[in-house]
Amino acid sequence: MAFVEPITIKDAIDNVHKKNYLLPAIQREFVWGADQIERLFDSLMRDYPISSFLFWEVEKANIDNYQFYEFVREYHERDNTHNPKANIDGESGITAILDGQQRLTSLYVGLKGTYAYKLPRKRWDNDSAFPKRKLCLNLLAPADDGDLEYEFKFLTKKESEKADDRNFWFVVGDVLNLTEAVDVNDYLLENDVSEYGKEKFRFANKTLFKLYEVIHKNKSVNFFLERGESLDKVLNIFIRVNSGGTQLSYSDLLLSIATAQWKEKDAREEITAFVDEINAIGDGFNVNKDFVLKSCLVISGFRDIAFKVDNFNQENMLAIEKQWDEITKAIKSAIILISSLGYHRDTLTSNNALIPIAGYLYKIGSPKNFSESSKYLDDRKKIFKWLVMVLLKRTFSGQPDNVLRPIREAINASEDGFPLLEIVNKLKGGTKAISFDDDEIDNLLYYQYGRAYTYSALAFIYPSLDFRNKFHQDHIFPKKLFTRKRLEKRGIKAEDIEFYLENFNYLANLQLLDGVPNQEKSGKDFHVWIKEKYPDRNDRKAYMERHYIPDVDLTLENFRQFVEERESLLVAEFKKLLTHEIA
Repeated sequence: MAFVEPITIKDAIDNVHKKNYLLPAIQREFVWGADQIERLFDSLMRDYPISSFLFWEVEKANIDNYQFYEFVREYHERDNTHNPKANIDGESGITAILDGQQRLTSLYVGLKGTYAYKLPRKRWDNDSAFPKRKLCLNLLAPADDGDLEYEFKFLTKKESEKADDRNFWFVVGDVLNLTEAVDVNDYLLENDVSEYGKEKFRFANKTLFKLYEVIHKNKSVNFFLERGESLDKVLNIFIRVNSGGTQLSYSDLLLSIATAQWKEKDAREEITAFVDEINAIGDGFNVNKDFVLKSCLVISGFRDIAFKVDNFNQENMLAIEKQWDEITKAIKSAIILISSLGYHRDTLTSNNALIPIAGYLYKIGSPKNFSESSKYLDDRKKIFKWLVMVLLKRTFSGQPDNVLRPIREAINASEDGFPLLEIVNKLKGGTKAISFDDDEIDNLLYYQYGRAYTYSALAFIYPSLDFRNKFHQDHIFPKKLFTRKRLEKRGIKAEDIEFYLENFNYLANLQLLDGVPNQEKSGKDFHVWIKEKYPDRNDRKAYMERHYIPDVDLTLENFRQFVEERESLLVAEFKKLLTHEIA
């Protein structure tokens, strides 16, 4: 390995663009956020070192021995995070990047690409939530952030075209068109930057000329070049250089080694494609490579399931490859099942809770119709009860391995359906016991509307619902009524108003309601709506029993008694479900 003469950022970006620089399959994917890219460009402008790079020269004769990927060019947080597989049919060898991928990708995205990240308060499935942005540099003023000197920002085209006395945005990639120093002044004059005053024109001139030098003149890309062809050596170098800084997660390392050691399948493509597939099930989930790879370790039956290098040997990797199709079938079946139980990315509070479910389905052959067939109804009830219990108890917080191992033992030993009682007994007496005492049951009442855990608490008390239908969290007494002004207008006593405002959002005022009735109910007073919806007294009584509605005056003026009575009904039902009827 030798130190080679440094090159300019322009030269490095050209090589990425021409696909002379590629990424070996052992590399992780691009993970830097927009703020990290902005900070990198600020560092370059301030002549800060950005560390050295490590390149691997692969001769044409040996290229076919390995798998390579291109750099991400148009990054999209939802739709384009994966590196495309590279075409290596050219006449010459290639240079693979062993260390520096995140920085090189950031430089390329900043100069030639785009970065689309989700806007706050917009839905994940809304395409307009991810506007395409280019990196821009403010030529009129320094950054407001005291830790930064230059103001770099990813902006949409419309945002970048707005100019005022403090902001004139230069699209950073346009510096590639400034091939001579005189082009800097020409640009400023042609865009009338002098009209902002002498001092700001001077700042703009100095700033843009500095950017020109950083990209075209400064040889800031320092790199070592490895010419060895041994994959073992390259893998060891890769692991060593990635052991500092933003450290490789164990899943990245496992994926790297699996990619190098699988014989028939491309581990990287298989795993990343599978993550995308299962995240698109139902209303969407948020699992990642960590979850899939941890599932592989657990389901494959390895004694040690920790993410550590010693477990990522060739024998284990080949065992996972051999079982890959059956493992993924089980994981997918588990996610289809919990989707049918009403869970999605916002309500599944622990992805690790899926692993024992997938392990059980793997054991019984992952039947296609598991989530629907009456044959598996009892299994589904037990799995649902177990899932709610471990989510509400936060069983998988901390070190999940200490829970996954004994649960796996109980599942492997089971001969008659999902072993809910056996798992409860296996964990009894330890710090991860999934039994509930009275205080823990009382605390369930403090889950609030819209919170992730609230769905589990509510769903638990509706065991007969078919969650494949869409159910909404509904305020029994409509939320719109609970403002101080409206309560005063209704004549609620001043000493009661605080109670109303403090309690309307908690579990005692929440129910699961089908979408259509929820829309019909809207903001109507509850006592009015229930009589309109269920004019027959017996139907009304059945509704109240189904939703744990106490037989009291249901007007808003009686909200305090309603809450107290319903809390008693809910606590009694939770105790029944969580203690007396575990088996």
